[in-house]
Amino acid sequence: MAQLFHLGLPFSVESHKISASSSKSLKLVPTISASNISFSTTRKGSANRLPKTQKLNLEVSPHRAVSAVRLMRIELGGAFADLLNEKGKGSGENEMAYVERTLGFRTRELNDQDLRLVTDIVGGTIRWRRYLDHLISSISHDKDISSMEPLLLQKVAKIGFYEIVKLDMPHYAVVDENVRLAKVALRPGAGNMVNGILRKLAVLKENESLPLPKVEGDDRAQARALATLHSHPVWMVRRWTKYLGQEEAIKLMMWNNNEPSFSLRANHARGFSRADLVAQLNELKVPHKLSSHLDEFVRIKTGLQIIIQAGLLRKGLCSVQDESAGLIVSVVDPQPGEIIIDCCAAPGGKTLYIASRLSGQGKVFAVDVNRGRLRILKETAKLHQVDDVVTTIHSDLRTLPDSKPLKCNKVLLDAPCSGLGVLSKRADLRWNRRLEDMEELKKLQDELLDAASKLVNPGGVLVYSTCSIDPEENDERVAAFLERHPDFHIDSVDRYVPVDFVTDRGFYFSNPVKHSLDGSFAARLIRDS
Repeated sequence: MAQLFHLGLPFSVESHKISASSSKSLKLVPTISASNISFSTTRKGSANRLPKTQKLNLEVSPHRAVSAVRLMRIELGGAFADLLNEKGKGSGENEMAYVERTLGFRTRELNDQDLRLVTDIVGGTIRWRRYLDHLISSISHDKDISSMEPLLLQKVAKIGFYEIVKLDMPHYAVVDENVRLAKVALRPGAGNMVNGILRKLAVLKENESLPLPKVEGDDRAQARALATLHSHPVWMVRRWTKYLGQEEAIKLMMWNNNEPSFSLRANHARGFSRADLVAQLNELKVPHKLSSHLDEFVRIKTGLQIIIQAGLLRKGLCSVQDESAGLIVSVVDPQPGEIIIDCCAAPGGKTLYIASRLSGQGKVFAVDVNRGRLRILKETAKLHQVDDVVTTIHSDLRTLPDSKPLKCNKVLLDAPCSGLGVLSKRADLRWNRRLEDMEELKKLQDELLDAASKLVNPGGVLVYSTCSIDPEENDERVAAFLERHPDFHIDSVDRYVPVDFVTDRGFYFSNPVKHSLDGSFAARLIRDS
């Protein structure tokens, strides 16, 4: 489904239930040291209330404290903040408030360097979770690191391991500062444990003798070893080895573990061209590269925080959108004056791009079952000045054809999928997907395709797309659909996207390793007249 980054609007996350026992592990009693400075604050408009006493710790690294707490929120509450705004807020609340409630003290506010480190450490620690768990278990001789209590101790240890192994930070500084965090937030004994395992890790790293598995034995054993070395679930490794071969599967995992790059789409609907965007990036000194595939897009590797702070997203002048998603819109080929239905539209990245290409003439009906995400889409459409051509419809697509007599010549079904093509950006997704999900998703995709087909006029176009690289969600779903619906046929996408993205069957497919983009798929299907 479309992924839209918009500053100031909440991200949609699935909440996970927290058991009473899990909640209790968050009630930590901090050690009060000389570095914990108490001071009082009175919130504006609360003159009659007692002042709130806070403890400001100037010795603990702010980015480590924030990273540890955020990692706990991700694991316990399902939160994942892809972007931080200029005040260091995540998921709509001040990071320091989370830190204080969890650790019992505040650190100084995050500066730009802290923000970058939090993003790097949180994303990297999640991405390398299996690899880090293996190292911690091996070095601490604890085969079940979940027994480390409280949960915070796991996060502090993982942060230290990630910094030493993957960031190549000075070992003495990593040990010293993470030990300090463990002692202040938990107890002296926790600091001693962190000290012991981090020092041992540092020695092993310096001697190039990390305890890592060897890729040997039968297919299952090799898959387990590769899953640890490249930090992916075993079922994904086995699946990709089956479809791609081991060498390509390794390349794909290496891509997923690299720091993600992003693309920006200039919003023509607001009269903001790519040239205008380039001028802004030059002024902000953000390195960039023009997309060779789409006229509105610019690639960036670093500097996203700078762009956010400059307000370019908040003003609706541009949006963060991968070129792979933009190329799916190219397959739809929206033209001024057309009426287009975007099924499963929210949060609306493709909807907004389609709307901008209508040049104020035509209509996009954005259908989605999630009312909250539709509300975000509607607000963002207004911000991007395309709300005059976007109409939102809250409905389950599978019942929409019966409840609303809506038909048109172009329908986009950007189907819910595994997201296996966007794992470089969604560091958490690899751990939230199960093999069992694939069968459920395929059933849902079939049902949605059948429903979407009812919205297409004779001679009209149905575009089926995913952000997956899995053939069972892509080619096989189209083949199954065509068997059920012989009145549809494939229309090759070679007129709409560069030939390098066109498969033998005439589908659009972006390969992360080959194209350095998110993985995505689209089939253009025509209904017989």
